Amino acid sequence: MTLNKIVDMQGALSRATTLEELQRLSEQIRDDYRVDHVVYHWVNSVGERFGCGTYSSEWVDRYLEKDYLYIDPVILGCFNRFDPVNWKQLDWSSKGAREMLKDAASFGVGPQGFSIPIRGPKGQYAIFTLSDSRPDDAWEALIEERKRDLIVVSHAFNTKALELEERVFNTEAAQLSPRERSTLTLLAKGKNRAQAAQELEISENTLRVYVESARHKMGALNTTHAVARALAAGQIVV
Repeated sequence: MTLNKIVDMQGALSRATTLEELQRLSEQIRDDYRVDHVVYHWVNSVGERFGCGTYSSEWVDRYLEKDYLYIDPVILGCFNRFDPVNWKQLDWSSKGAREMLKDAASFGVGPQGFSIPIRGPKGQYAIFTLSDSRPDDAWEALIEERKRDLIVVSHAFNTKALELEERVFNTEAAQLSPRERSTLTLLAKGKNRAQAAQELEISENTLRVYVESARHKMGALNTTHAVARALAAGQIVV
């Protein structure tokens, strides 16, 4: 990413007003750096978790289902440090960590990664990550070349998330569209995705678009979290 693109990205982040825009910008950063994935994950001052990025929803669901959060070397390694870290520097020796890495690969998450821990006010903690599947030497060359501007971009991303926190997370939850509400309502009633798509007379791919859109609007890590937040906000009724 050139200096002009970094300035452009900072400007785009400063103008963002919704979680959906943050999601689109994470996708743009991925494309600009030509990596497989870009992910931003935070825990705010009251323990609310939020994530956006380019990992598939299937991998996010799997990660939470398996409780990888508690054994993930990236989470554990970044929590006790302030400087960015190449994943190769972390301890992947445990059986659980090796199994997680193998599992991640089946969902399209490569073994290379570069994570930047970020700490904000009142206990806010975030990690900004790039991941890829290219060889070690190519990955290390990319990180060496782009480390400084990645740090700039990651902190700009976090600044915008903090700005949105009170308005989006605590008070003015983004309004779901009628289709998004219908989709989450059916899922809340115990329908699986195929059943919900059939009832709405849409394809499963189209249903997935509605689920993902609702998830980002609600600041949810996965579908179950989106349904819970929509119920709590009174946007769906079961």
